[in-house]
Amino acid sequence: MDSDEFIRLVGQRADVPEEQAGELTRATMLTLGERITGGEARHLAGVLPAEIAPPLVPPEDVAEKFGVAEFVRRVSERAGVGETVARRGVAAVFRTLGEAVPGAEFQDVMSQLPNEFQNI
Repeated sequence: MDSDEFIRLVGQRADVPEEQAGELTRATMLTLGERITGGEARHLAGVLPAEIAPPLVPPEDVAEKFGVAEFVRRVSERAGVGETVARRGVAAVFRTLGEAVPGAEFQDVMSQLPNEFQNI
């Protein structure tokens, strides 16, 4: 899957314009990079389109511990959207990630997140 298709799918799934889907994707990747270990972020970035991967790789290897509400709040702030749109965007990005990366890699990422992320 290339970056254009990734963004298009996020836009459709979140019911937002493609430009906003790009911002939601960037904000979600940046926040995911803060939440998972640096090693896992680098592995995931290695299987994503080059245009999507950079915000995912954090400057530090320390994963922060926070739940869905804080994740959505950070995405909302970074993308400049309300929390309802941010939640839809995060869900759309996660669903698209699940299709864009090999199953085992996506499961490795999800295993680092609390169970509440399964139902976002």
